Amino acid sequence: MTSNVVSPRKKTEGDGRQLSPEQAAAAAMVAEAKARGLELTGPNGLLKLFTKNVLETALNEEMTEHLGHEKNQADPGRESTNVRNGSRGKTVISDAAGEVRIDVPRDREGTFEPQIVKKRQRRLTEVDEIVLSLYAKGMTTGEISAHFAEIYGASVSKETISRITDKVVAEMTEWSTRPLDSVYVAVFIDAIVVKVREGQVANRPIYAAIGVTVDGRKDVLGLWAGTGGEGAKFWMSVLIDLKNRGVRDVFFVVCDGLKGLPDTVEAVWPEAIVQTCIIHLIRNTFRLTSRADADAIKRDIKPI
Repeated sequence: MTSNVVSPRKKTEGDGRQLSPEQAAAAAMVAEAKARGLELTGPNGLLKLFTKNVLETALNEEMTEHLGHEKNQADPGRESTNVRNGSRGKTVISDAAGEVRIDVPRDREGTFEPQIVKKRQRRLTEVDEIVLSLYAKGMTTGEISAHFAEIYGASVSKETISRITDKVVAEMTEWSTRPLDSVYVAVFIDAIVVKVREGQVANRPIYAAIGVTVDGRKDVLGLWAGTGGEGAKFWMSVLIDLKNRGVRDVFFVVCDGLKGLPDTVEAVWPEAIVQTCIIHLIRNTFRLTSRADADAIKRDIKPI
């Protein structure tokens, strides 16, 4: 993931319908999760993590607006003595992420009335659309503010929305540059093409790398927005970024049959074994057979 957050805009489904920014972002996340066996909505899924981060960031920014100052930045000479007073845990339920444990900030005078997650509110209907809106950041602050009002009936100013998105982006940037393990058993790399609006709608590849640690954990190493079509040259910059963040060696690099990619991997990790993804191997099998035999081959390959 680069410092410029990708903004999936309108993506076309197979039947020609246009997807919203939230649906486009969701489609990209779901496709990558399915392709790599990564949990998206489970107990440790990405959507639950994004939901928790976005809700807590939004609540903290509501508190900032309520008090009129950032945390630990109260003016000693001001009239009000109200300040932050810790937080309380609360479990809320969203449609896609399930139960999400969040920390709701409190103020000393008890006058804070949160709007994003109201007091005694447990179920968050359609909260996932807001999470994806902020994740995609393809909407203006005004559109997101209207989105909050439509779903929750909450009045959230554009300034508050701007602070929320800025903090979420900052957290995502910190995540994208975090140090990585020195050795991974396997690293899966692939690109998915999404529609992005930058003045006009265009196809852009999103490069994804998912690692398997020596103790068997799956870890999303990063997402990078490329330009044009998928190419081995851009993969070189992605792999060098991983190496600069601490990845000294990889046992297996699993990828598609992109021309020049094995040489790119060898230049960064000379001892790594490059293996073609099993999905791509199966697809390539049908290129060597006639259409008349395709159905029979599918039945034989399915158990494998």
